[in-house]
Amino acid sequence: MSVRHHWSRYATNGTVVGVMEEIAKIEEPVVEREFGMRFSSTPRGARLARRLTAHRLNAWDLPYDSTANDTVVAIVAELGANAVQHGRVVGRDFHLLLRLAGNTVRVEVTDTRAERAPSSQTAAPDEALAESGRGLTIVDCLADTWGWYPRSHGPGKTVWAQYVHTARA
Repeated sequence: MSVRHHWSRYATNGTVVGVMEEIAKIEEPVVEREFGMRFSSTPRGARLARRLTAHRLNAWDLPYDSTANDTVVAIVAELGANAVQHGRVVGRDFHLLLRLAGNTVRVEVTDTRAERAPSSQTAAPDEALAESGRGLTIVDCLADTWGWYPRSHGPGKTVWAQYVHTARA
């Protein structure tokens, strides 16, 4: 069982900037590969983001049929669906950023809806049969760590998740 730290559970509006400054001081591994693209905030845009993620990971030597590819694509699917459903602003796109650094794949999805902050709470038992509301619970189970921070250059937020794979050394 891995220990996960979700700093967003403890952050308030006053501490988010301080936490982000502390995170920035941590030495990050060198990014080997990067892919970023904007998608329309529609189900079609989320679907395209998911498909392009699978293609990009395959090109980065994480084959289509690998656990790493399947897991990261599922994370992108959930974060993309959340950006469309909860972060949509008419006429604004969402942005997907993928980074590969060593054995870590980082996914960032940025939308322009600032007032809807993600919650790290799991679904309540009485909501077990609900048709929605479990996206971030799925991300929590799949990712090694995840969180969110306010968008620095305009309204909105970025939700990120990191997955560490064992596909290559």
